This record gives sequence, C-alpha cells and structure tokens, in this order.
Amino acid sequence: MTELRPFGRTGVKVSPLTLGAMNFGARANPDHEDGIRIIHRALDAGINVIDTADAYSQGESETIVGKALAGGLRDEVFLATKVHMQIGDNPNHRGNSRRWVIREVENSLRRLQTDHVDLYQIHRPDADTDFDDTLGALTDLVRQGKIRYIGTSCFPPSAIVEGQWIAQRRGRERVVSEQPPYSLLNRGIEREVLPVAQQYGLAVIPWSPLAGGWLSGRYHRGLTEPISLRAGRQPGRFDPTLPANATKLAAVEQLGALAQEAGLSLIHLALAFVLEHPAITSAIIGPRTLEHLESQLGAVKVTLSQDVLDRIDEIVPPGTVLNQADAGYQAPAITNPALRRRQAVTPAR
Repeated sequence: MTELRPFGRTGVKVSPLTLGAMNFGARANPDHEDGIRIIHRALDAGINVIDTADAYSQGESETIVGKALAGGLRDEVFLATKVHMQIGDNPNHRGNSRRWVIREVENSLRRLQTDHVDLYQIHRPDADTDFDDTLGALTDLVRQGKIRYIGTSCFPPSAIVEGQWIAQRRGRERVVSEQPPYSLLNRGIEREVLPVAQQYGLAVIPWSPLAGGWLSGRYHRGLTEPISLRAGRQPGRFDPTLPANATKLAAVEQLGALAQEAGLSLIHLALAFVLEHPAITSAIIGPRTLEHLESQLGAVKVTLSQDVLDRIDEIVPPGTVLNQADAGYQAPAITNPALRRRQAVTPAR
C-alpha cells in the first residue's frame, strides 16, 4: 500500500483504499470464514480502514468483521459503521432519531465485539428528523467514548453545510467525513459535494468506485441481461436495456478501450481515477471474493497521465451522472410528487 492519507483534519492517517464489507453475509457471500480471509488479506496488504453498516445483511456483515478483528487486530483498524436503514419490521428501527441511534450503536458494538467505533456514520439523510437532534445524540455517544468521530453518507451539500453550522452554533461534535458515490460513470459530486468537503476540511470516502461492477470489465456493448447479483433489487441501476444504462454501457466500452491503450485493467483505471481527485481520502472497495480483492489492490500504484485524464473527461464530462439511479439518494422534494404540486383548491360554495 502507498503512503497513508490524512483523514480530514482529525490527525488520523488512513490507507488510500478502504475495505467495504457490504458483500459479507447473506446479501452476497454468506461464508463467514471466506469473509474473514478477505479481511485478513486486506489488512496484510496495508488497508487499515474497514467500513460496514448495521443494515448490511441485517447485521451479519458487522458480525463477520467482529470475528475477523478478534484476537488483537481491532486496535490496528480504523473501524467505521453506519446507522439509518431499516432493521427488521419495527417502523421505529430505522432512521436518524435520537432513540434509534443510541439504541442501535449498542447493537453494532456487540456485533463488532468492540467497545467503540472509530467512525459512526449516518447512512442517509432523514427528512423526518431534526439534524440537530441526531447530532445531539451522536455528540453524547462521542462523550461516552462509544464513537470517536461522526460521518455522513449521501448527504447533499446543503445538509453537509447545515451539519457544520449546527456543530458551531449548538456546541455539537462536528461531522468529519462524507461517504458519497463516485466513479467514472457517476461524477455528480464534483459539482458541489467535493468542493464543500474541501472547504470544511472533511474526509471523503466514496463508495462504488467500480460503479456497482459496471467498471469491472464484465459489462460490454450488446449485453441484454443483468449480470449483477443486485440486479433484482436495483433494476434501475443494472438492467442494461434501460436507456440510461445503455448510455453507461457505451461509456464503459470507450473507457475499456482507453484502459487498454494505457496498459491498464479497467478496474485499475477506475480506481486510480477516483483516487486522483485531491478531495478524495480513501476509496471504498467491496470485494465479494478474494479474487476480486486481489484485482483491485494494485490500483494504488497507478498514476494516470494528464492525457488519460483529459480523455476520461471527454467520455464522461466532469460533474456528469449518466444514470440518476446511481446517485445514492434522491431528496423527498424530488421523489414525492405531493411536495412539488399544489393541491387543487375546491371553490367555496
């Protein structure tokens, strides 16, 4: 692994690649021993950040990570997890409420077999919860020693700024990181999220740098059937017959040709591109198998030439999102028609 990078202004140093544990557990790879082998190999390769979430296989991912770090490895890892997504059937077992955040961190600590989490992230914004209330709960957890730092994921720039304002005006702990989606096919965060993160000194640990597998080398023009394990859950992102995904396929073919010209695998081109941006701290890779992990580790040694970066900009212009389904989060103002349509008023009689 190459030199460590500063995690925002925290003083912590992290590897340029983060091991994402989304694919550990029933959702993708249910073999716990295999997951542990992947984690240990990543640590041996110099990765010192592991990112998981309570919702990944409904807690099973955290359990696997906890097993892998037992026996003395925990203190060598910057351990991150998340809260927000639905757990089980209870409607209150989700979201960003003080009640749920404080309860769920205890469940995560138990599964992870640790007394603290280094980075506790709010997995998505919650329009039903005052952000100040959430930050108040997280501040209490920091002061109790159960979490070290606070992060967010898929927060729009306005909410990122709001979090900084609340911390300053209300005496809350400051959010120190943001975890957005970012890849060659999804460059939307270049418009505002990354500049805002730089302005406030936030670490940025993007997820899906391989665009959910689109940049793995398996996708090609003429594909008519989804090949991702997630296709059934997210057809909008993976069905190649949809117009937006057909646009992605065309871009992938051009990027694949560019990678070949540069003497690189498409995987290495994709990861090196994400790591090239000065606002990026550490890119999250989510291998399902040991082979997937090995194919990605070498990307930290790749430096892209200005010519290659210019060619990438021609294929997918800066700030472009080829498919809005890849954006990670859509605000209720967009997804809920009732919030953007005046209801017809019945005239008084």
